[in-house]
Amino acid sequence: MFRRKQRSVPELNTTSTADISFMLLVFFLVTSSMDTDKGLGRRLPPVDEQQQEQQDISRSNVLQIRIDADDHLFCNDSTVTLQELTAQVESFVASRQTDRHMIAVETDRKTSYNAYFEMQNAVVAAYRSLREKMASQKYGHSLRDCSQEERETIMQRYPQRIAEGIKN
Repeated sequence: MFRRKQRSVPELNTTSTADISFMLLVFFLVTSSMDTDKGLGRRLPPVDEQQQEQQDISRSNVLQIRIDADDHLFCNDSTVTLQELTAQVESFVASRQTDRHMIAVETDRKTSYNAYFEMQNAVVAAYRSLREKMASQKYGHSLRDCSQEERETIMQRYPQRIAEGIKN
């Protein structure tokens, strides 16, 4: 009978495998990008019960924006596009005194996030446009190049006064 020779199987040197795996992991983590949600930049007022006071604002100083369940956009009960909304907000805020205007936003519970964020972007674009115009007219440069004091003056003239509500 034939006897088989026992062959020795050559061993693989796996000592550097862990090092290579770790280096590949680090490489992919460093080179890949993570999606981050940007959200809306809003500064909430401080919660100070002693300073909270109710302000009465006349109806003529309130701009009403509404988005229904079908994502239709309304400004003072008339249908508008996003560009028209930006123009209306801009002219409304420009024609009011510093602290005597309010933008009332009402959304339906079934309003899509996309429609809501597009409306918010249109409102913010109106404020940005007004602030840029004031910076260039009053200081001769863009808002980005203004000093902190100049920015505060502009923000006091055009504060974002937005009240939000949800319709059931």
